[in-house]
Amino acid sequence: MSVAAAGERLPLGVSRRLRWAPALASLFGLLVLAATVEVVIDGSVGHSSLIPKQPAIAGWMSGIGERLGFRVFLIAVLVSTAAYVGLLALAFAKGERAISRRWLLALIGVLHLVIFLGPVLISTDVFSYIAYARMGVEHGVNPYLHGPASISTDPIFKYVGHDWRNVASAYGPLYTLISYPLAPLGVSGALWAMKVEAMLASLGTLALVWRCAKARGLDPIPAVVAVAINPLYVIYGLGGAHNDLIMMLAMMAAVALTLTPREGAGGERREAGAAAIIVAGALTKATVAALLPFLILSRRRLAPVLGALGALVAGAAIGYIAFGRHGVDLVSALNRDASFVSTDSFANEIAHLFGKAGVFPVDHTLLKGALVLIVLHLLWRTWRGYDWISASGWSLLAISVTSTWLLAWYILWPLPLAVVARDRRLLVATLLVQAMFVTHQMTPLIAPVS
Repeated sequence: MSVAAAGERLPLGVSRRLRWAPALASLFGLLVLAATVEVVIDGSVGHSSLIPKQPAIAGWMSGIGERLGFRVFLIAVLVSTAAYVGLLALAFAKGERAISRRWLLALIGVLHLVIFLGPVLISTDVFSYIAYARMGVEHGVNPYLHGPASISTDPIFKYVGHDWRNVASAYGPLYTLISYPLAPLGVSGALWAMKVEAMLASLGTLALVWRCAKARGLDPIPAVVAVAINPLYVIYGLGGAHNDLIMMLAMMAAVALTLTPREGAGGERREAGAAAIIVAGALTKATVAALLPFLILSRRRLAPVLGALGALVAGAAIGYIAFGRHGVDLVSALNRDASFVSTDSFANEIAHLFGKAGVFPVDHTLLKGALVLIVLHLLWRTWRGYDWISASGWSLLAISVTSTWLLAWYILWPLPLAVVARDRRLLVATLLVQAMFVTHQMTPLIAPVS
């Protein structure tokens, strides 16, 4: 990292502050890396409620650390979060004067490598992905009609989370078909392949964030720092090898297409391609479909409508041929999953705040109604000229906040959009929601010992 050559032309106090900025950035980056390494090394020991039961893919590190407990994990997340906030402050205040491009890319690469070499963290979702693939390829069972319990003798079954053993796939047919070639690799081979898939999707998303920020005339360094160094992104999202990363890759690819200047037929083709990519992303994980109406309204042309319809017809045909009508009935799967309630959801916490035992059916209805009103308002604003990327980000944030089934990686959905949005309030709101989630996770550290 280097201080700008023009430093001598700045006031003395400013010049001195700039001189310290790279050192502070290096310190914060090392803290993020150290906290991540601590989680990965201790997680490799296994036998922890934070590390799902899994093949010993990181067994070669098992003699280095100690079993990962909640206290160590939460302290690591807290340290990583504090360092992330410091990096964000430096990045937005001083940009490349504090954080050089080369240093940032090196930090991102090392964080990805550490997570890749370690065990799966926090979530069992990746084992469900593999189970659904093995159901279709190895056992001839339709993953949209049956849950993993239908292949209870398969070696993957013991790793599937208890909540999902009798639940059919809620993921799009495109994602299921993408995962099918991994099934013959065996459980460990498929798991490594899923980790590679998640890492490549993450790096692709970050590259597109950089490109979109530059296309909008923004400094790409703070934009990428906000996403890539985020502890929820690194530890929860990338650490769990979640397919949300593939969804976000499709999302940012669509945004990048719309930000590439091209007039006439070339511009229309890009808009049609962007809409088609959003549909393809929705056939991976349906949430990204929230972007489509905002894109169409902002363009007010036929091209994105035709692109979306073409991709939808092709995707539906492929899904129907491969899995029957259940393979394209994503609405039923979403309604089923929307009825679940997680302890981390805002709805559940608010219910407890008002003395209720939990979330009741009427609460689900009220939350859905609130979400519809929010989306309608955002659509109206987009029609009147509001930035469609900002509107899409607010929509994704509203979906995560009103959901009764909230997981850490869900509140990552709007983040890549927020860092390139015209409305900077979206980034503040997204980071605030994430801060509230992290604070909620920290409660065991301050709970009285019984």
